[in-house]
Amino acid sequence: MPKFSLIALTASIEPMRLANRITGKELFKWDLVSADDEAVMSSSGIPLSPTCKLDDIEQVFAIAVVSGVEVQYAEDTRLISWLRRMDRKGISLGAVCTASHILARAGLLDGYNCTIHWENLPGFTEEFPDLNVVPDLFEIDRNRFTCSGGTAAIDMMLNLIAMQHGHELSTTVADHILHERIRDENDQQRMSLPARLGVRHPKLLDVIQLMEENLEEPLTRMQLARDASLSTRQLERLFRKYLNRSPARYYLELRLNKARLLLLQTNMSVIDVALACGFVSASHFSKCYRDFFGKTPRKERGLPSLPHEAG
Repeated sequence: MPKFSLIALTASIEPMRLANRITGKELFKWDLVSADDEAVMSSSGIPLSPTCKLDDIEQVFAIAVVSGVEVQYAEDTRLISWLRRMDRKGISLGAVCTASHILARAGLLDGYNCTIHWENLPGFTEEFPDLNVVPDLFEIDRNRFTCSGGTAAIDMMLNLIAMQHGHELSTTVADHILHERIRDENDQQRMSLPARLGVRHPKLLDVIQLMEENLEEPLTRMQLARDASLSTRQLERLFRKYLNRSPARYYLELRLNKARLLLLQTNMSVIDVALACGFVSASHFSKCYRDFFGKTPRKERGLPSLPHEAG
């Protein structure tokens, strides 16, 4: 797909190439195709040309769609029809990085477990609320495989190699690419809270986790303190000491960052984004958003501000 992730693509292919090289056999082969049979520009500005035409692909073991940024704007009826036709033939279908959007739009993830890059999870679950979306590194569910992108594609491919050709070959491939540990599908995409924040205070981490789990209906300061067995004064002191901001400010920033992802990755209205992030009105949301990001939600989308948002 246009603006695809180059690391997601190469991380998917290189384990197969190395499996062939190590065994001296053609265990895997692959082709690159594009929806319009033309070269496609990656998100890093490096173009790749297809190795064959879309309609020349008939009998294959699996098809993986690879995308990257702005996948929510990718509309291609020819591709959707082609993927549905491949599904009717019983071909396994996969998505790497953000391409779960494409399969979901085609109705090809209904009834399957699936995943997507963590940055796209909020928008994806809002757009496809009936899908069973998990925050795992990758997900292999019968004849569907979805992957969160980046280096996670390496782990997914190493697990597939192990399933088809044995654990020994998989670990040998991992050793060749200096991949210290083969993660399984239940590994989480994101670093742990202590690693992300550089904080190890257990009660503070408990509160932050509660905040992250309750963005649509924010908890009060008293609720957060009570659930962490803290007084509200202790809660304030912890946030000031370790994060140099109040709990209310930190909570607001979490909600605004989620709102920005929804604005950039979905077609949700501004009021729906506001409600999904715990704001009671579009005007209050717009004011908080402008104060934090320096632009209104409409400006974030490249739209002119409404009269009450100016100034």
